Parts: sequence; C-alpha cells; structure tokens
Amino acid sequence: MADPAIHHETHPINQIAIDYTPEACTHCPESNSITLTYDHRGGARWRSTTRFHYGTFSSLIQCPKGNTSGLNFNIYLSSLEGDKSQDEIDFEFLGKDKTIVQTNYYASGTGNREEIHDLGFDCSDAFHEYVIKWCPNFIEWLIDGKVVRKVEKREGEGFPEKPMFLYASIWDASYICDATWTGPYMGCDAPYVCLYKDICVPVGTAVECSCDS
Repeated sequence: MADPAIHHETHPINQIAIDYTPEACTHCPESNSITLTYDHRGGARWRSTTRFHYGTFSSLIQCPKGNTSGLNFNIYLSSLEGDKSQDEIDFEFLGKDKTIVQTNYYASGTGNREEIHDLGFDCSDAFHEYVIKWCPNFIEWLIDGKVVRKVEKREGEGFPEKPMFLYASIWDASYICDATWTGPYMGCDAPYVCLYKDICVPVGTAVECSCDS
C-alpha cells in the first residue's frame, strides 16, 4: 500500500499572497497563471496563503527572455522567508546562464547543499514543468517528469520537516558573492517577465497557521 504521508494528489492553487511590489505580480485564478515582472520598481514575490506539511508541488515556468544577468527567478518552499531558522527547498534560476538551474535545501537555517543541473534547453524559450516532491523521508526535484536530484533523510543530518509555504520571486541578486552567483545586473532588456501556469499544491496537507509564526 502506498504511504499516505507522501500526498501525491494535488490541485490548482486558488489563492496567493503577494509579499512585496503587488503591482509587479498578476494572478489569474481562472487560468491558474501568475506573472512576475522585474523592472524599475524592482521585483516581486508571491506565496501560498497556507503552509503545507509534505506533498508534491509543481508549476510550468517560462523564465524571462533577454539578458537576465544578475537576476534570480525561482520556485521554492520555505517555512517562512527571512526567518534565520527556516526550512527551505529550492529551484533557483541564475540569470547569468539560462541553461542551468540550481537546487538546494535548508534545515533549521542551514543550507550549503547547492547542486547545479544542466537543463539541456534555454529556460526562457518555452514552458517546462518543475516539481518538488517532499516526503517525510526524501526529497525529489523533477524537470519535465525526470528526477534530477533525490535526497534521502539520514540520521544525524538536517532535513526539512517544518510546514512550508510555496513561494516564487524575481529579484536582483547581483550583490551576492561580488556578482559571481547570478552575474552582474545589466538591465538592458527590462522589463523581465517570469511566467507561471498550472501551479499545483498538495491536497490534504495544508496547515492553518499565521505567516508570522
């Protein structure tokens, strides 16, 4: 019998909260699509309105076109963005090279578990499916149905266990590591638009709690 804790069943996200620059984020529940824009106003970040405790999270994403050097665009889980003790599971696109994606995870604020994956395509050319499968004993990252990374929970090693929101954002990360991570910000092709559609979250694992705890 399948482990009921895995929660593979999903449904479309119905509501989101916009953490900053709401005018740079549009959400259409009818088409289950979200648009994030980076321009002179800066970027924007959206999240689910509830946390989830395990499950499968997915979206079709088409990353921004043009010279995106300096920018970070993403989809990820976090127990609370900005909390120094947060748990987190990431897909992060690094604007200097749109043929790669970085995966990472944090447990109680400790990360440094980055891996870089060759996509085999330019992430801005078309929509591709990105999936995070978070279970009590393992995490899988999938792209277009293929597992690109799997991490199993091991005794004595940190593993994300806190209920987490689904987040996505676009922001200028060029100040990090002297612009070696995402490249120097150029801005010559602004505005930069990141498109999300068919965004799905788990059924039956939502945890009702305030976003400041």
